[in-house]
Amino acid sequence: MSKSPVNPNDNSTDKNEKSAFAQRFRGYFPVVVDVETAGFNAQTDALLEIAATTLQLDEITGLFSLDETIHFNVDPFEGANLEKAALEFTGIDPTNPLRGAVDEYKALTEIFKLIRKKMKAAGCQRAVMVAHNAAFDLGFVNAATERCSIKRSPFHPFVSFDTTTLSGLALGQTVLAKACLTAGLEFNNSEAHSALYDTEKTAELFCFIVNKWQKMGGWPLAIDNTEEEAEPVNA
Repeated sequence: MSKSPVNPNDNSTDKNEKSAFAQRFRGYFPVVVDVETAGFNAQTDALLEIAATTLQLDEITGLFSLDETIHFNVDPFEGANLEKAALEFTGIDPTNPLRGAVDEYKALTEIFKLIRKKMKAAGCQRAVMVAHNAAFDLGFVNAATERCSIKRSPFHPFVSFDTTTLSGLALGQTVLAKACLTAGLEFNNSEAHSALYDTEKTAELFCFIVNKWQKMGGWPLAIDNTEEEAEPVNA
């Protein structure tokens, strides 16, 4: 018996060949990120801190948890704007030599290297940023990536998972601290507005919401494809 020819343009993949992690977010690898900046304009204002937390999946329970966190204090790029109000809010002194700050290129390349390693191990094809008010953090990362002439970012350029929206849906809260406390997660306001602390708290919050949905039976999706015969309509 002759075999059917293989269609080279057929990109379909048996779902069973994908890892459980890759199946959960359509091949996306979520990475939780937080940035601390010297203003709101990603093109002109300095990136001062960045942290990223990768996640891991227990394939037996189907639950996510924090994996590894990487963090850098960042030197302002040449000509960067430093808004006084923003510095007072975060408490960051960009001139403090004890910060051990690195340039944007060093911070981004090290973070991207870790993400690609973890993404490959999970069998995912592209990273997606998870952040609280994600458009803000993604904008600053994209701007810094462009300034550093880094050609390939692991992150999707505009898709993101926003824990502000997820928290509003799942917990009725949009402020990170209030959402964490509502979820039963500890939150220390005195440690907030540090990229390292806020990233790990955002990661805990994201895992809580995703895991809660899974425990409630929302995942994996149970779709009934059976078609019931329509009952005749009485005249």
